[in-house]
Amino acid sequence: MRTHEINRRLAAAGFQVTVLTTRYPGWQERVQDGVLYVPIGFGSGANRLTRLLAYVVRLPFEARKRRTAADLVVEDFFAPFSTMAAPLWTQRPTIGIVQWLHAAEKARQYKLPLQWIERLGVRKHRRLIAVSAGIADRLTALNPGVHVDVIGNGVDPGAWEPEPRLGQDILFIGRLEYGHKGLDLLLEAWQQCCERIDGDLLIAGTGPDEPRLRAAIHDTGLSERVRLLGWLAGDRKFQALSDARLVVMPSRHETFGLVAIEALATGTPVIAFNIPCLREIIPDGAGWLVDAFDVTALAEEISHRYPQAGLAEASASGRAFAVDYNWDSLADLQAEAYRTALAHLHEARPAKKQTSYVERT
Repeated sequence: MRTHEINRRLAAAGFQVTVLTTRYPGWQERVQDGVLYVPIGFGSGANRLTRLLAYVVRLPFEARKRRTAADLVVEDFFAPFSTMAAPLWTQRPTIGIVQWLHAAEKARQYKLPLQWIERLGVRKHRRLIAVSAGIADRLTALNPGVHVDVIGNGVDPGAWEPEPRLGQDILFIGRLEYGHKGLDLLLEAWQQCCERIDGDLLIAGTGPDEPRLRAAIHDTGLSERVRLLGWLAGDRKFQALSDARLVVMPSRHETFGLVAIEALATGTPVIAFNIPCLREIIPDGAGWLVDAFDVTALAEEISHRYPQAGLAEASASGRAFAVDYNWDSLADLQAEAYRTALAHLHEARPAKKQTSYVERT
């Protein structure tokens, strides 16, 4: 989503953007919102593993084939090893876009040393764009000499449409990953505080751990106080955020925390653990941070804030803060980062009115 929202704005501003992506069933080259998408690989792309492998094999050749038409190559980091060390083989000025660093988690999942590939790839980049200061800190730890611009994610304009209201329920929205998203911590905290709360805990989302979550809700005796809403998107998601009294984000890890910004945009305050990335986007007065993974502190914060008279002020403060997270402004920042990267990589072409980019994602 981020890649397309930024690129379509760059295309509207006169940039020529080509995205090299994986094949998929029924794939075809297409122009969408002014952006050219070119699926590469072998075959139909029906199998997830084979289409990834085919993409990895073909990518260096396809990128080099187009290098004469590109002023800048943008490597959009992707799972499972984050980066293919694109500056080694693009033969053009190259910048990386880092929405997340996957390798440590995927290394545990697949029992492969993927973190070493990630480390090598990051060290080959001279300039990167990260979506948060937390990610930027991790990048500079891997490569102390790299320059990192921090350019966050944007909020869909639909988040501003519902009228803010003081709802009754507590809301969680996210992928249902039991440990990563802290759903175990949330249920434990809810056990401690739900008797002091008039509303219910609403959990929206889907994911691999949904059966485990349902079992935990049953085993802890919370079936009457927890409701699963399934997947919410678009207007339904923003209405649910606006209708909630508080949004809770109990994540153990986040790379940006888009749900928090969306909640603030709808006028709903956020309670979260004090972890990198989330502490950047939950300002004082618009939400509250508690000590990381302290379940009792989380329960106390929910029960303390729920009846608080100042929620209306927090709602207004959150909306004012979220205004800066709009795709138009972020696309302008990214365009400037691209121009600066060209200048500092010492291979800029003569100035011209339009600049073309090849991006791979």
